[in-house]
Amino acid sequence: MRNRQDAHRGRRRPRPPRAFTRTVAAAGLPAGPARTGPVTDADLDGLPEAAARYLRAMGVVGRPRPWSFRAHFRGRFRRRPDGPWLPLDAWQYNSAVEVARLFRMRLVVGRALPMWGWDTYRAGTGRMLGKALGVVTVADGSGPEFDTGELTTWLDDAVLLAPGMLLDPRTTWSAAGPDAFRVSVSDAGRTVGAEVLLDEAGRPRDVRSTDRWADLPGGLVRARWSTPVTGWRTVDGRPRMTGGAAVWQLPDGDFRYGEMELRDLVLDVAPGR
Repeated sequence: MRNRQDAHRGRRRPRPPRAFTRTVAAAGLPAGPARTGPVTDADLDGLPEAAARYLRAMGVVGRPRPWSFRAHFRGRFRRRPDGPWLPLDAWQYNSAVEVARLFRMRLVVGRALPMWGWDTYRAGTGRMLGKALGVVTVADGSGPEFDTGELTTWLDDAVLLAPGMLLDPRTTWSAAGPDAFRVSVSDAGRTVGAEVLLDEAGRPRDVRSTDRWADLPGGLVRARWSTPVTGWRTVDGRPRMTGGAAVWQLPDGDFRYGEMELRDLVLDVAPGR
């Protein structure tokens, strides 16, 4: 179903690629929420002041906790600091009933060669897989660093796209100043965290974490990862980010490797829909 803003503009939602929808449907993720009912002010009691202000600013109070979302991005991506920018089209599905993230991006190399990449977190396991023409493997990463890193990305997604997902016993909060807070999530025996920096309206302007590893020519390097937000607009009465970037803060300088515009976001969608 189209949201009110899309219906007002007469726009049709973009259709996800079949390969994406088939993979999401086959993942065996829950098809509904674990619980229902709107978030209340009492649910924010005991949270750091900045965290409570953020959740109110994001329109969480008075609405049910989202249990999943599907998002569509367009932008550009590069694998190395001196590498070329490649056009990007990406779809993702996140679940909060069972913590999971399925992210598929399509890149075009040299204006002609398509490459598909999957970043996934499922059943406590993270993986990054890239294939040229859909058959030739050009990147394949797994192991503890990817398990931790992909869970961190799930946390980042929740902060920026579906804050109500964070109101769960697996999440912990701590103060970090008048305009910032720290948030952590635990899953499958591991805990990751991030610092959220707020703008004057209480919305995130950046999310930072050291629980990810950069895949550099010399191997995996643990580094500060940052996702600054481009801006915000109002959709269906609550803020929605317009887009953002992904940045590695390395000893020899920042490596901005992704820039994306959020084209569509659907909350509470079943994986087989």
